[in-house]
Amino acid sequence: MEVLNPNERCSVVYGQKTIDFNLLYSERKTMEIAVHPDGTVVVKAPVQSDVETIKKKIKKRARWILRQLNYFKQFTPKTPDRCYVNGETHLYLGKQYRLKIAKGSVNSIKLTRGLFYITCRNTPTPEMTKKRLNQWYLEKARLQFAESTNRCWQKFNSLDIDKPGLSIKRMQKRWGSLSKIGTLTLNTDLIRAPKECIDYVVTHELCHLKYPNHSPEFYKLLDSVLPEWEKIKHKLELSMV
Repeated sequence: MEVLNPNERCSVVYGQKTIDFNLLYSERKTMEIAVHPDGTVVVKAPVQSDVETIKKKIKKRARWILRQLNYFKQFTPKTPDRCYVNGETHLYLGKQYRLKIAKGSVNSIKLTRGLFYITCRNTPTPEMTKKRLNQWYLEKARLQFAESTNRCWQKFNSLDIDKPGLSIKRMQKRWGSLSKIGTLTLNTDLIRAPKECIDYVVTHELCHLKYPNHSPEFYKLLDSVLPEWEKIKHKLELSMV
């Protein structure tokens, strides 16, 4: 049984950074540190642990904790809200396309000469344009994400792990995730990013099949299968602003 003492919401200072954490006591022999996608840090410690001793241990792991916090912070989708009106730019596979919306004989979306050319049988509205464009994105995501998964999986064939199933949906906080049952979920909005950025997210999540958390071993594997991952991650962050 784990017990959270309301007064045990603590913090430690590491350089110029402050790490806030929730401290839970439980019947366990060792201390566990977990960094969650929402930016919370939870420390589970043996019941008789001294708080100052716990803080010292957290300082020893501070670089790892800050690395995880930075990962979750910078992985948050940053694409601004859109109005879905003529002339507005929208991304697809890392390139900007302007909307050209018109009434036509059929409902269609085509990419041509730097434009998203959208026609609607009825008088187009922003809501209608958004709905049709999102459906188009979803269709393209199914195709591109499947290709990316197959492409990236080739680097994991020798690890004696099962290939995950693929799920696609919109997520508020993550570009990708891997469930405990081994399902790879990708954010539909990732279709706006360059292909190499999609491959990075897929590769990152596939590494979790071998190492569920962001341990040193996880990063060793990521470095080995995608040596330039930090550069591509930075490109993803910049391209989706």
